[in-house]
Amino acid sequence: MQERFDLTGRVALVTGAGTGLGSGFATTLADAGAAVVLCGRREAPLVAVAEQITRAGGRAEAVTMDVTDAASVAHAFDRAGECFGDVNIAVCNAGVAQPGFAMELAEADWLKTIEVNLNGVWRVAQESAKRLAAAKKPGSIVNISSILGHRVAQAVAPYAASKGAVEQLTRALALEWARYDIRVNAIAPGYIATDMNREFFDTPPGQKMVSRIPQKRLGEIDDLAGALLLLASDAGRYMTGTTIAVDGGHLQSSL
Repeated sequence: MQERFDLTGRVALVTGAGTGLGSGFATTLADAGAAVVLCGRREAPLVAVAEQITRAGGRAEAVTMDVTDAASVAHAFDRAGECFGDVNIAVCNAGVAQPGFAMELAEADWLKTIEVNLNGVWRVAQESAKRLAAAKKPGSIVNISSILGHRVAQAVAPYAASKGAVEQLTRALALEWARYDIRVNAIAPGYIATDMNREFFDTPPGQKMVSRIPQKRLGEIDDLAGALLLLASDAGRYMTGTTIAVDGGHLQSSL
């Protein structure tokens, strides 16, 4: 069973890899043996994470990518091929949130959220699949959704809509690409502690939100590692079109 989770010889590309969940995903894949291409718009954070992975004995390369630009996406895959070979694992993690009540939301904020969170996932997944199919190689695409793709909260309509669409896109692509031995799955994280949100969750409103999680705690980035490795590796080779919620039971909380 341990061999099934081993990613030695695989090449993984992670978007939004400079901070937060993305850096955790990249580190998890590298620890499992994959060579990792870290992608994002800002080079400095990518380089910092790549250096951490390299110091730990892994293989990593930082490549700038803008998921709203198809040429930028293609260039990143080209660079991945030059550095390590064909990408076998693509983690579509890049995302943004534009909080605001729906009646007051600017159209530009709606469009930006959909462009990054949905269209960006589509571009990266499509580029990955086209290259895998052309090379006649199997692969795994893991889209990062959210529990807000299943239920809703106040003032996040664009984000919730985009994540719901990512889940339906995941199922549609899984159906189309299974014939090429390309698996497409998703992870739906709940509230995960990161450097950007820890301070808020220490406040009374933040603690009130945490109290509604059945496990009564925030998730840590490392709590997502098991789901990611299952979907990326041969341990999940008969899984496609599936979403795994990692949320401390939050989706099961009482209405």
